[in-house]
Amino acid sequence: MTSIDDAFRPTDEKWVRLSDKLVTVRRLTQGIVSGILLLVLVAVWLLTPIPTWVGVLLLVVLVGVTAWSWWLIGRRVRSYGYVERSEDLLVTSGILFRRLVVVPYGRLQLVDVVAGPMDRAFGIATVRLHTAAATTDATIPGLTPENASGLRDRLAALGESRGAGI
Repeated sequence: MTSIDDAFRPTDEKWVRLSDKLVTVRRLTQGIVSGILLLVLVAVWLLTPIPTWVGVLLLVVLVGVTAWSWWLIGRRVRSYGYVERSEDLLVTSGILFRRLVVVPYGRLQLVDVVAGPMDRAFGIATVRLHTAAATTDATIPGLTPENASGLRDRLAALGESRGAGI
């Protein structure tokens, strides 16, 4: 890693990665959306008098975007990480536009654990951290329910001990 990368992911910390199940959930969701778009494209192509080349072009674009986003999902999930330190929580994400959020435990107001239908089916959950400043809110997706509830409990306890509004 270069020195600029160290600004977004300090190397002296032990970063926790997300579950690989999140890649599966996001790719499955993307596949469902692409499948629906393909059905719409085929229906429009068959029911309207559009030129064949337009339909083929739209099909090629759809396949290209689907393949690109399939690859990108894996990289995006691998870019996430978090580390619990003594005074704060670091959450990093992003490929092209990197982001490092430092959440001081004393600023935590609310810790949510959420899981949609697909997340529950694959046994993962998301921890959402809310602070007094909206710019320091953070989300950690793709955690196992045990990790998510454990992180929630630790953060709530640390937030209370430091005078936060949890």
